[in-house]
Amino acid sequence: MHKNKLWTNFVLILILTIFALLIDIPRLPSWFPLHGWFTDQKVHLGLDLQGGTQLTYQTNTSDLPADQRAAAVEGARDVIERRVNVFGVSEPLVQTAKSGDEWRIIIELPGIKNVNEAIKMIGETPTLEFKEEAPAKVLTDQEKKEIAQYNINAQKKASDVLAKALKPGADFAALANQYSDDPGTQGQGGDLGWFSRGVMVKEFEDAAFTLKKGQIAKTLTKTEFGYHIIKKTDERTTDDAKEEIRASHILIKTESEAAIAAGGGWAYTGLTGKQLKSATMTFNPQTSEPEISLEFNAEGAKLFADITARNVDKPVAIFLDGYAISIPTVKEAITSGKAVISGKFGVQEAKDLAQRLSAGALPVPIKLISQESIGPSLGQIAVQKSIVAGVIGFLAVVIFMVVFYGLNGLIASLALLIYALINLALYKLIPVTLTLAGIAGFILSIGMAVDANVLIFERIKDERRLGKTGTTVIDDGFRHAWTAIRDSNITTLIACFILYEFGTGLVRGFGLTLGIGVLLSMFSAITVTRVILKLFVYKK
Repeated sequence: MHKNKLWTNFVLILILTIFALLIDIPRLPSWFPLHGWFTDQKVHLGLDLQGGTQLTYQTNTSDLPADQRAAAVEGARDVIERRVNVFGVSEPLVQTAKSGDEWRIIIELPGIKNVNEAIKMIGETPTLEFKEEAPAKVLTDQEKKEIAQYNINAQKKASDVLAKALKPGADFAALANQYSDDPGTQGQGGDLGWFSRGVMVKEFEDAAFTLKKGQIAKTLTKTEFGYHIIKKTDERTTDDAKEEIRASHILIKTESEAAIAAGGGWAYTGLTGKQLKSATMTFNPQTSEPEISLEFNAEGAKLFADITARNVDKPVAIFLDGYAISIPTVKEAITSGKAVISGKFGVQEAKDLAQRLSAGALPVPIKLISQESIGPSLGQIAVQKSIVAGVIGFLAVVIFMVVFYGLNGLIASLALLIYALINLALYKLIPVTLTLAGIAGFILSIGMAVDANVLIFERIKDERRLGKTGTTVIDDGFRHAWTAIRDSNITTLIACFILYEFGTGLVRGFGLTLGIGVLLSMFSAITVTRVILKLFVYKK
C-alpha cells in the first residue's frame, strides 16, 4: 500500500476514533462545539436493565380471513406503539409473536412501574370496525352440539369465576382483567363507567340497580351476550334527579344458534381503525347532537366506497369495542372517504372518543393475559458485574496478546480499544436497545475480534520463518489469514441474521449486537491493525 494512502487511512481512523470517543463521553463541557448533540446521544437500556412493565395481549382474529390476520395484528401493534409514544414512554418495545394459530402482542415499557397505569394506557385504545350483514347459514347437527357444549362450558367457567369473586378479599378488577371476554372493559378491571336506566340491556340493569354500593351479585346474570358477574361500585343522583350507578362486570360470552344461523349477524369487511386518518367531534346540523366525523386514508376510502356500493338500502354497522354503536342504512355509495358515527353521546364523551380514535383505533380486539413489573435492581447489579467482567476480560486479553506477540499484540490491543469505542458509539447512534443478552453479544464479539488478530499474527510468524521481511510479511500474512477470517465471520453473521429475523426480544438483541460486533471486528483486525503495523512497525 502506498505510503500516502497509509497515512490517509490512519488519519481517517484517527478522526473516526475521536468522533466515536466524543459520542461515548456521557457529557461534554458546554464550550465544546456541538456539545448538545453529542450529549443527547444516550445508551438505550432495555427493560431488564432499567426496570419497567411488560404486558402481553392476546389478539382475537377469529373474525378475520386467515390471510389478513397477520396484517391486522401488525396494524394493532403499530397503533399501540403510537399510543404509547403519545404518553412519552422512553424506548418502548412493542412486538408481535405467533404461537400456533394464536397471535400475541408483547409490550415492554421501560421506566413504567405502575402496571395499572400502563394497562389503562393501552386499554383506553378503542377497537373500531365497520361490518356488513352476513349471509344466512344452515347449521349442521354437529355445529348445534358444539354450540350447546360451548355454552355449557361458558356457564361452568362463569360459575367458577363467580365463586372466586365472592371469596373474601378477592380482587374483582384483577379477575375481570384475567377472565372477562368483554374487549371494551377487559384490561380496565371490567369498569363500565356511569350509566342510568335505559342504557344497558334489561336483564343487566335489573341486576345491577338492585345491588348495594360495593356489592357483588351472588348469582350469574344471563343476557344475549353471555353470563355477567356484576359488581356495583358507586351510585349517585344527577342534577336532574336521575339515578345513576357505576358498575363493573366480568363477561363470559356465549353463542347463539340464531345469531350464527343468521351469519353471526355481521361480517368482517376489512375496514377498521387501521385505515382511520382522523376523527373529530362535530354536531349534527339537524338534531344538534354531538357526533364523530371520520376520515379514512386512501385504502380506507376505497374500502368504504366498496362497502357502501354493495350495501345500498342495507345496514352497515359501526362497532366500537365489540359493540354496535351505530347501524345506519346506506342510501348510496359514499366515495368521499368520510363517515359519521352518531349515537347518544354527550359532548365530552364524543370529544374524548374522537381523541382516542385519532390516537389510534385497534383493528383487532386484544385481551390482557399477562402483566409483570420488573425492578431495576437486578439489572443494575448485572450491569455493574458486566462492566467489571468486561474490564477484567479486556486487561487479560491485552496481557495475553503482549506476552505472546510483543509489540504486535500491543497494537492489536489498541485496535481492540478503537473497536470498543466505535461499537459503543454505534449503539447510541442506531440506536440499539441494550439488554443483558445484548451485552453478552458485545463481549462475545470482542473475543472474535481478538481471534482474528491471533490468526493474522500466526500467519505473519509463518511468513517470517520463510525469510520474508518488511511490509511483505504483513501483506502476505493478512492475505493468507483473510479467507479463514472471512468464512468464519460470514457463518456467524448468517446465525446473527437468523436470530434477529426469527427471534424475539432478548434473542433479537443478542443477534443484533453480535452482528454489529462481528462486522466491526473485521474492520478492526483487517484495517486498523494492518495500517498501524505497516506505518510504525514494518516500515520497509
